[in-house]
Amino acid sequence: MTEEKEKSLNFIEEIVTEDLKAGKNGGKIVTRFPPEPNGYLHIGHAKSICLNFGLADKFGGETNLRFDDTNPVTEETEYVDSIRADVRWLGFEWENEFYTSDYFDNLYEFAIQLIKKGLAYVDDSSAEEIANLKGSPTQPGSDSPFRNRSIEENLDLFQRMHAGEFPDGAKVLRAKIDMANPNMHLRDPLMYRIKHAHHHRTGDKWCIYPMYDFAHGQSDSIESITHSICTLEFDVHRPLYDWYIEKLEIFPSHQYEFARLNLSHTVMSKRKLLQLVQEGIVNGWDDPRMPTISALRRRGFTPSAIRNFCERIGVAKRDNLIDVGLLEFCIREDLNKTADRVMAVLDPLKVVITNYPEGQVEEMHVENNPEDKESGSRIVPFSREIFIEKEDFMEVAPKKFFRLGPGLMVRLKGAYIIKCDDFVKDENGEITEIHCSYIPESRSGSDTSGINVKGTIHWVSAAHAEKAEIRLYDRLLIVEDSSSVGNDFKKFINPESLIVIRDVLVEPSLKEADLGTNYQFIRKGYFCLDKDSTPDALVFNRTVTLKDTWAKEMKK
Repeated sequence: MTEEKEKSLNFIEEIVTEDLKAGKNGGKIVTRFPPEPNGYLHIGHAKSICLNFGLADKFGGETNLRFDDTNPVTEETEYVDSIRADVRWLGFEWENEFYTSDYFDNLYEFAIQLIKKGLAYVDDSSAEEIANLKGSPTQPGSDSPFRNRSIEENLDLFQRMHAGEFPDGAKVLRAKIDMANPNMHLRDPLMYRIKHAHHHRTGDKWCIYPMYDFAHGQSDSIESITHSICTLEFDVHRPLYDWYIEKLEIFPSHQYEFARLNLSHTVMSKRKLLQLVQEGIVNGWDDPRMPTISALRRRGFTPSAIRNFCERIGVAKRDNLIDVGLLEFCIREDLNKTADRVMAVLDPLKVVITNYPEGQVEEMHVENNPEDKESGSRIVPFSREIFIEKEDFMEVAPKKFFRLGPGLMVRLKGAYIIKCDDFVKDENGEITEIHCSYIPESRSGSDTSGINVKGTIHWVSAAHAEKAEIRLYDRLLIVEDSSSVGNDFKKFINPESLIVIRDVLVEPSLKEADLGTNYQFIRKGYFCLDKDSTPDALVFNRTVTLKDTWAKEMKK
């Protein structure tokens, strides 16, 4: 690896490089992505996915997909299926698919081992009593009155917990470490709790379930995970992770932490996202205003744009707030290269080309994407009556208005130059129709008119246009940092995060639009077909606007 490439490594890649050079773990790298199946993955998980799978890919290793299914109350098969789909959509494939529930028997035996070593005990205290005895970051905790039970008694009670003799909350199993340790996580942490709940995979076999901190490191060890990558909030959990592995004398997996992704103008908490869904503030987990991967996919984001975004933000050791403008920049950059340019009129104004033959229809060959010469062109029908955007006409036009107004000329995209001769108003003074004449010699691609105009506008043929509904999505919150408003985040929902425009007119080629195909509606933004569409009712979502505010900020 060259010196230049060495400098480009993030700190985790540097650790892996050194481990491989030293022949650590037999010269292998094995990572894992371990989501809890209690909700849909969001853009923060995408960063973790790209990191874990990216490390294995870069260094010739492998990645496991492991579902951390230790809480039967909140977990569902629906979430398992969605997580699988999201990881694959992002472009990754796992080596093995595991579940923490695969290891329930192993974890139970590990707990027995710690009891036999005098390192775990059954506590009858309530959750409130345990919290009160735990102390504070500046004050040591106090021993539970059950801390000194004999090994025999603890074994008996734990086995009876397993057998289902006790109700929920009656007892817990705790590690016996140090109630005065400065790290609160080492003050006799909980290992098992009683939950008489049906598990989505193990059914009713278990009524005791391991806590995350007990299951995490041991599951990593069972799978021989060499580099367990977690977000920064688990930094204080690492000593406990290491303690369990050391006392159990099992494969020494090691945990490394990186800064989680905090994205502006949205919420990243699963609890808060679930609240938005359950209260009907958004229309499900894949509502395009949500930061979930399924929502971004529905909105028209591409896997390559999201991977590029994750690469650009990098892997840091400190939490920071990433401007959503960078994510928008990445999708614009991607779609600019790949999306066909099509014509859609969101606020139609009728134009009659008075000197164009009635009943005549011409096939205009319009370039699909000027950024991609291989994309070719398509046929767009042109006729005597067309629609343009209302904003492209002004009755009293200022000097530098290069669109239509009385006596002004403009080019119709891929078609002719037209000149405004007259217009019609209704009884309310609203302009309802424009009368124009066209220059027959000015057809795009064979223009011999010698006339130069500064403006080009889009249009659709009145006789051939298809009606569509357009959903304009914007940022979910009006406040930049959702953490600054805590649980009051709902007060800051952007009232314009969704604007629906009906009776939009689109060119007829969009009748054949496919889900997953992106388009640039000329001068309006990037759009994609929504799953709510039917053959008789097209619905398009705006992925992102054309305006690139992020790039402007970068130039300052």
